[in-house]
Amino acid sequence: MQVQPYLFFDGRCEEALAFYSQALGAQVTALMRYRDSPEPPPPGNAMDGDKVMHANLQIGETQIMASDGQRPGEGVFKGFSLCLSPATDAEARRLFDALADGGQVQMPFGPTFFATAFGMVADRFGVGWMVIVPR
Repeated sequence: MQVQPYLFFDGRCEEALAFYSQALGAQVTALMRYRDSPEPPPPGNAMDGDKVMHANLQIGETQIMASDGQRPGEGVFKGFSLCLSPATDAEARRLFDALADGGQVQMPFGPTFFATAFGMVADRFGVGWMVIVPR
């Protein structure tokens, strides 16, 4: 069994997919728009047909699922962070800086007692990330 995060981007999913592809080298492995659904939208769905109903994003060995969501205002990311564990401090720094571009640093990147490199950032979409190279 696997646990896979499913992120709702409140209408900004396509922008997020492009950002993670550029910043993290992620690959979009599947994408379905609302207009592609053979079923009518559920009641209360405020998304237009061009918005992303479902996407799979491959980051390293991990798959993250994503969507624009179905109702405005549901794309709030609280109470969790996604953790990246690159092999080197230099790669960790590159990833941290890429995620911090347009985001908010929560803990500056640097060495700690538990890692040769560690930092926390909320990216431009509000998704929390921890980047760590353990000792």
